Amino acid sequence: MTDVAITGATGNVGREAIAALPEHDLSLFSHSDADELETEPFDVQDREAFVAALEGIDVLVHLAANPSPTAEWDAVSGPNVEGTYNAYEAALENDLERVVFASSNHAVNMGNVTSPVRPETTGDDPDPVRPDEPPRPDTYYGVTKVLGEAMGYYYARRHGLEVVNLRIGWLLSREDLRTACAERDGPGRRYARAMWLSPEDCRRAIHAAVTATLEETPVTAHAISNNSDRFLSLTETSLAIGYHPQDDSAAVFDGDGTDGNRDGLDSP
Repeated sequence: MTDVAITGATGNVGREAIAALPEHDLSLFSHSDADELETEPFDVQDREAFVAALEGIDVLVHLAANPSPTAEWDAVSGPNVEGTYNAYEAALENDLERVVFASSNHAVNMGNVTSPVRPETTGDDPDPVRPDEPPRPDTYYGVTKVLGEAMGYYYARRHGLEVVNLRIGWLLSREDLRTACAERDGPGRRYARAMWLSPEDCRRAIHAAVTATLEETPVTAHAISNNSDRFLSLTETSLAIGYHPQDDSAAVFDGDGTDGNRDGLDSP
């Protein structure tokens, strides 16, 4: 049995991570309390506390961050940059096997936005984005995720730590996806349908990132559903960690579940 620590365990992705790993011994950490979850209060900016928290842990799923794409630099630099550095230092000091870092689609989204000031939009003909292409952050939040991916590269290559940079899409229930699209204009709806990550696929992605045998490190993986409107490529992720998403945002609206394979992207 693998001992897995999850930071940010009370968040939406954190709850799916808990559900994704029932066969593992979990240690849950969060900055905020949740009555139904037994978590340890935790500040990722406290390096000594981070080191102590990871004693006896094999794998860290590091989800804790300020997740707001509209946040200014001062609001994200502490938890998202210093906190990520602390995560890797704590992993190194405790001789962990792997860190799964919660990156984001916002690390690579700027090339396809309709305007630099509208990050959660997608143009009519988006360019495919593959994991090995240069980052294109669309916000300060996205910049912090690029820095986090770079930090993972450093610790993987310098110290031999297994690292999975998991670029997480937009985790929404089917009903919340319908609501989000109803409230948005065309570019906003295209973004939502491209970036949708169903709860079930979120669990699949996290399970794969924690348990897959890695042929190389670090690995950058795209965690979205198998959306017909996607522009984040899934082929490389499927090959690297064995993630095979089953859901499609198109099926939420038209019910046929078909994959239109937009823009010639892969359909693993």
